[in-house]
Amino acid sequence: MSDKSRTERTYYFELWRAAATGILETAGTTFLLLIAVKALAAGSLAKALVAAGGSVGLLLSPVVVTCVAAAGWPTATAASRVLALGAASFFVAAAIPSLPIFVLCSVVAMASSAAVIPLLTQMYQENYPERERGRRFSRTVMIRIGMAAAFSKIAGDALTDQIGSFPLLLVVFGCALVFGSFCLSRCPTRPLSPDGSAHPLRALRFVREDRLFRRTLVCWMFMGFANLMMLPLRVEYLANPKYGLALSVGMIALLTGVVPNLVRLLLSPAWGYLFDQMNFFTLRVALNAGYAIGILTFFTSNSLSGMICGAIVFGVSNAGGDVAWSLWVTKFAPPDRVADYMSVHTFLTGVRGVLAPLCAFYLANHFSLEMLALISAALILTATLLLVPEIKFGRSARRASALVEEISE
Repeated sequence: MSDKSRTERTYYFELWRAAATGILETAGTTFLLLIAVKALAAGSLAKALVAAGGSVGLLLSPVVVTCVAAAGWPTATAASRVLALGAASFFVAAAIPSLPIFVLCSVVAMASSAAVIPLLTQMYQENYPERERGRRFSRTVMIRIGMAAAFSKIAGDALTDQIGSFPLLLVVFGCALVFGSFCLSRCPTRPLSPDGSAHPLRALRFVREDRLFRRTLVCWMFMGFANLMMLPLRVEYLANPKYGLALSVGMIALLTGVVPNLVRLLLSPAWGYLFDQMNFFTLRVALNAGYAIGILTFFTSNSLSGMICGAIVFGVSNAGGDVAWSLWVTKFAPPDRVADYMSVHTFLTGVRGVLAPLCAFYLANHFSLEMLALISAALILTATLLLVPEIKFGRSARRASALVEEISE
């Protein structure tokens, strides 16, 4: 198959898969937590576990990459099989609607969708030309976002007075994973390049060998921890009567799903273009500022207009964050090591993703949400200041990383 044919075939099925991914995205950002809070009266630990489901998958991603490389499976085929496991988990949760089963199956299902991310990034590296990668990816993101916004509205309205019907929603999430699995099975990819090591965390050696990669990961840890700590607290803030709001399911879905996703939909193409053309570290600094402003606005305002403004600013940054988070290692890694570099990034994202919700719900019992928002903004500021000296490397990051690898060998 020619390079152009591989690109077009991958792009075609990724456009279709994006619709299913948009539906599934609402599970992790809104509905699984809402079900835990309003339908199953979950405690803090259960809510934190549900919120951390995707992060568990990110933690497992280096293991997935190592196993796929050892098995010699094409990356898209392997990702398809993992998504099928997640679909089965949602169907089990729908059939047995109890809190322990719901928590376990939610974690497995969301973990499956996150664990395949390095495999997908390798697929984009192989099949999308470098100068088109951000643009093509952002177009699929537009479909994902549009579907997420529409589904948030539809499902939120449907559950407003009928939260007990949540098993039907879990079936929908399971079907979305089935369709996503089918789409990936049709994408052409090659097996990963083996490197002679079967250690599940073998890719972590690149953190030691590549200074620029290491420093960027440290900065991302500060920013990501702050953002992931406040993300589940958005639903908690709006749904829990202790904060004086106790909004309806429909209004919560509007503020956490519809508004941010509509903004992401509008701005995603612009961020895709900027990713292809702009100094990466300058882009990252701008996104950090947006995340900090969005968090402060959302949690320090008690008015509906203030929360809408916070949701809008969050959506602006999230639009760029989608592209930057998913593709940035393609600017750093040697082409045949993109999945390894990405697995390190996703592993560390998983570390903070598991710890951040636990810290968030623990600290929320001892501090006000306004104070937590200030702490998060300070962490993001720290990450931004650490990134500024690296701006000079933004356009030649891959060349610098390749040089480091060459020297280390």
